[in-house]
Amino acid sequence: MSKRIEIDPITRLEGHGKISIFLDDSGKVENAYFQVPELRGFEEFCKGRAVEEMPRITPRICGVCPWAHHMASTKALDDLYKVKPTSTARKIRELAYNTFYFADHLLHFYYLAAPDFVVGPQAPAAERNVLGAIAKLGIEKGKEVIKHRIYGEEILKTMAGKSIHPVFGLPGGVSRGITKEERAEFEEKLKSCVEFAKFSLQLFDDLVLKNTEYLEIILDKNLYYLETNYLGMVDENDKVNYYDGKLKVINAEGKELYKFDESNYREYLAEHVEEWSYIKFLYLKKTGWKGFVEGSESGVYRAATLARLNVASGMNTPEAQGAYEKMFATIPKPIHNTQAYHWARLIEMLNAAERALELVRDPEITGDDIQNIPIEKPTEGVGIVEAPRGTLFHHYTTDEKGIIKTVNLLVATLNNSAPICMSIKKAAEGLIKGPEVEEGILNMIEMAFRPYDPCLGCATHSMPGEMPMIVDIHDHRGKKMRTLRRD
Repeated sequence: MSKRIEIDPITRLEGHGKISIFLDDSGKVENAYFQVPELRGFEEFCKGRAVEEMPRITPRICGVCPWAHHMASTKALDDLYKVKPTSTARKIRELAYNTFYFADHLLHFYYLAAPDFVVGPQAPAAERNVLGAIAKLGIEKGKEVIKHRIYGEEILKTMAGKSIHPVFGLPGGVSRGITKEERAEFEEKLKSCVEFAKFSLQLFDDLVLKNTEYLEIILDKNLYYLETNYLGMVDENDKVNYYDGKLKVINAEGKELYKFDESNYREYLAEHVEEWSYIKFLYLKKTGWKGFVEGSESGVYRAATLARLNVASGMNTPEAQGAYEKMFATIPKPIHNTQAYHWARLIEMLNAAERALELVRDPEITGDDIQNIPIEKPTEGVGIVEAPRGTLFHHYTTDEKGIIKTVNLLVATLNNSAPICMSIKKAAEGLIKGPEVEEGILNMIEMAFRPYDPCLGCATHSMPGEMPMIVDIHDHRGKKMRTLRRD
């Protein structure tokens, strides 16, 4: 008789989900499922609203990554009204977005990921949290973590009225500029953020890369390793960029497959659904959906931190470039080791702080020309940014008065939803050796999804806009006997 193991709820992520693992009679893993039972219906209830409301509505999808939705929505309005932001407005937007990136990566690494490495992957569950990590690091270092998270939030609140749900982006510009006094305050805080990002990379080097046990976990091809295609945004110099650029895809061998503009995303990406989850699965359209399988012949690809570094030829700031070169000197490119997402996250954290500091020192950042007024009739608009969790797509169509007809949100986590399922199954197969499974092993299985930093509240957008209740009834051997459905 087969056995079922459930991790419900899964921990240290944004949103709600569970992992179901099925063992055969000998205790080996037959299959594992990453299930997302919640639904957010933003694509449906936004219909009929004025499109200008979208940069204020869509950040409510998630309180962790509201700036990603706000910025993608704002860029979609630029495209919809065929208006480009002024030079000052673009720099202000990019300053805010890089500040958000720094704060968000800090949050994930220290609050969600670090307990696995600082405290230990099989430490007691009561200690595997941010308080346990601070206790291990020391109170003074813990204060630095909190202080720099606050720095990011304070800058964003000053710029946009709110740090969580910004009132900031307008078609063709931004709602307010930056005073010289604010610029000086931002500069001091961002200088400190750059130094803190350097400290964080050194901490990772000391606690993880110099720890033989942890390094083996990162490099183990039987646990946290997938050979996939990769997607990320690059600028005109083929360097990592979070705010704007072309989308680039490479295969598992590192060969460039495509490079395309955001307006053409439908030619290259498609959506797949499975009956056991409300999350969608993105894949490469030209390759096709071939299931949850690895390799360049698969349509599965990965996005977010490691993917961005894999597809780009480097970083766009000097200190981050040095860290980038060190990582790829340690592990050859492209890196397929899933736990290296954490390493890449810290490199991006440094890059975001450096880039924000560069922008705040730009004399134009305090300029008064902050919006080009849109004059074209709206029809259709696409806005794409690199969210911390992967490439984020907002696509709207409207009538001539700007009332929304359709909304499609390809949310960042969807890029990685198939790899997350594959990573969990591979980890379970490598870790479970019999029917009795200790709690520490279950945490190490959860460690297969944490590098992706999934945001399930963002990701669960049902294609038909419905949420039926489906109950499958199985016999004692696991065979499905009957299905009950209520729409």
